[in-house]
Amino acid sequence: MIRILLVDDQLIIRQGLKSLLESNSDMQVIGEAENGQRALEVISRLQPDVVLMDIRMPVMDGVAATGAIARQYPDTKVLVLTTFDDDEYVSQAMRLGAKGYLLKDTEPDELALAIRAIYKGHTQLGPGLFEKALISVTTPAPSMKHPPELGQLTPRELDVLRLMASGANNREIAQSLFLSENTVKNYVTNILSRLNLRDRTQAALFAHSLFK
Repeated sequence: MIRILLVDDQLIIRQGLKSLLESNSDMQVIGEAENGQRALEVISRLQPDVVLMDIRMPVMDGVAATGAIARQYPDTKVLVLTTFDDDEYVSQAMRLGAKGYLLKDTEPDELALAIRAIYKGHTQLGPGLFEKALISVTTPAPSMKHPPELGQLTPRELDVLRLMASGANNREIAQSLFLSENTVKNYVTNILSRLNLRDRTQAALFAHSLFK
């Protein structure tokens, strides 16, 4: 039985997917989440095999959540299922650890096949997305777009910065990354210093321009 977590900010989408997927005898939807932060909380309890992940969501988007899941729960596979096929979304999601990327117009049978393939450790990409995913391999680093100061940040500081871009406060960041609020405050201080930014608001605006 493939145990699946649905992550989408639209309830009607989650309900439709649950009904669709559970028509397969080898699949069970064990949980739902309306954003990436909530998904991390649910995963810590339920340990799903596969996460169906939307991209644009409040609090924490699907790209940030995919990276956090890949780091914290490497046995859980992420399959992005979204309406957005932007080059940046596809390449970032695959770079951060997604095992597949499909669009929501995927046929039900093809979605079921993709979930089974992801569960077995294979990679699945929707039609026309292979070239976009290659950007994550052929582009060594986003240095042409991102300022060089980002290279001074640690991976954890980048996680904090990405969450700041989504509007999360210190408490929400701490919950998402399983850190104390004091630790998050220290990370924010380091980020401001290394990026030569005046305050948290300026940092959030800066981060939003990078990760939007």
